Amino acid sequence: MAIISVTGYLLAKPEDSELIERLLPEHIRLSRAEPGCLKFDVVPSETIPHAYELDEAFADRAAFEAHQARTKASDWGLETRHIKRDFTVSELK
Repeated sequence: MAIISVTGYLLAKPEDSELIERLLPEHIRLSRAEPGCLKFDVVPSETIPHAYELDEAFADRAAFEAHQARTKASDWGLETRHIKRDFTVSELK
């Protein structure tokens, strides 16, 4: 069984800042509470304006897929679906 690592960016526009700041704390809280979530950090990028760095880890593929499904149906997923995501999913053995 491999740990699933997710790293990358949420690439927002300036007008999305208020939306992200309003919804992100609950998204982080819910994600960290999911079974199999080992790490879930989303922080403003220090190098890319209006971007947020993603650093996530899940116990296995099933936990990651459950996270993706929950996120897609959540307020966060629905209200931020227009924001570009640029991330890599890796299996760590």
